[in-house]
Amino acid sequence: MSQQLEVPLFLDPAELKELLGQDKVRVVDLCGTDRYARAHIPGAVSLEYSAIVAQEPPVMGLLPNEIELGQIVASLGITKACHVIAYDCEGGGRASRFLWTLMACGQRKLSLLNGGMFAWEEAGLPLSTDVPEVDDATYPAQYSNMRVVADRGYIQSRLTNPENLCIVDTRSTGEYEGSDVRAKHGGHIPGAVHFEWTDMMDREREMKLLPEDRLRSMLEAKGITPDKEIIVYCHTHHRSAFSFWALKKLGYQKVRGYVGSWSDWGNQDDTAIES
Repeated sequence: MSQQLEVPLFLDPAELKELLGQDKVRVVDLCGTDRYARAHIPGAVSLEYSAIVAQEPPVMGLLPNEIELGQIVASLGITKACHVIAYDCEGGGRASRFLWTLMACGQRKLSLLNGGMFAWEEAGLPLSTDVPEVDDATYPAQYSNMRVVADRGYIQSRLTNPENLCIVDTRSTGEYEGSDVRAKHGGHIPGAVHFEWTDMMDREREMKLLPEDRLRSMLEAKGITPDKEIIVYCHTHHRSAFSFWALKKLGYQKVRGYVGSWSDWGNQDDTAIES
């Protein structure tokens, strides 16, 4: 792939098709090993989602150990020079979480397949059952870009000085309101606005991202504007990882994902909660 080629953060299936087989392009499938074995995008390598998140029950969805992450990423044939394109079969949450993790490691060339496998299959593009061979690689994983990460302590410090801050809860309405309790406590982070992650998707277009003008209008109506620091969360920063990626695509510069999310905040006894 030419170094001058600019690949967008959200890549349509036809655009990805033109990149398949190009040097230093690595396509990563997060649909799961069974689905991957049945059919996948030609040249894609398989990655289990559980391999890229760490658990400290009851807190889930944490960043993995840097050494272990580096070994996993290297096993996919990915280097810092690669352009990584990820997709999944569930709307983009898993793929976005992987890309966000690589962004936290300072990886620069990253893209999400718009609509994932839904859109690829709807477009009638080729599928494969072949498992590609990957070259040996070294990936020095280091969380060098923590500007895209928020933790509980960071959020608590910002709540005492909330100027130009917007916390976005991307969970379901029931989780946000506290009627659907999935941790020790239900509710939401004080001041958080609700914008469910699937509301960013176009259900009539294979769950692709909504048109930019429509999406910007929806976000601005909720006060989610580019001049603010945006912190997105869900239960484990899985669903909210897609929201993070969509906001980056729209040009939002100050966006963080809350690692651990509500499985962290909602399982504490000293965190402020609204419902």
